[in-house]
Amino acid sequence: MSVPPLPHGAQVVVVSGPGGVGKGTLVELLLARDPHLWLSRSWTTRDRRPGEPADAYRFVTEEEFAAHVAQGGFLEWVEFLDYRQGSPVPTPPEGSDVLFEIDVTGARRIKEMYPDALLVFVDAPSREEQAERMRGRGDAPDRVAQRVEKAAEEAAAAQQLGMRLLVNDDLDRALGELQELVADHRAR
Repeated sequence: MSVPPLPHGAQVVVVSGPGGVGKGTLVELLLARDPHLWLSRSWTTRDRRPGEPADAYRFVTEEEFAAHVAQGGFLEWVEFLDYRQGSPVPTPPEGSDVLFEIDVTGARRIKEMYPDALLVFVDAPSREEQAERMRGRGDAPDRVAQRVEKAAEEAAAAQQLGMRLLVNDDLDRALGELQELVADHRAR
């Protein structure tokens, strides 16, 4: 696949991290404060979690996902645990930077296509805190165990990729740090 062009001057920002570390909350707050960021909404074949916003992902069937793959509609996609998720080819408005909230495998692929992308890995202060957050949002115990186990792999992959680490131990501080990373990236 050739690299889809972005609007002139558009920057690419990738936010990754294990389940339950608060990356979705950080991304939502960042988008509310930065009108120049455009979110590339990921597609997923998993079911919506209890209380999860309907627009957190584009929730699709396996058949819809497979058809979009066949049409070349994704920059990257992956099978993750027992479902598939992927980043559609972005179509941001002129004057916007593109924000991806994706897993580390997707971040690696985006970095291959857009070498100047800012890659940020959000993590919880501990695996215990991560598990507690997932339980608090209603994840099943077996899913919590799977995600916590996978988190160590994701953190190691993020380190190998040279991602910027952001520990989400205080939401306001983490959001401020994320805003600074984006501002510094734009200023380069």
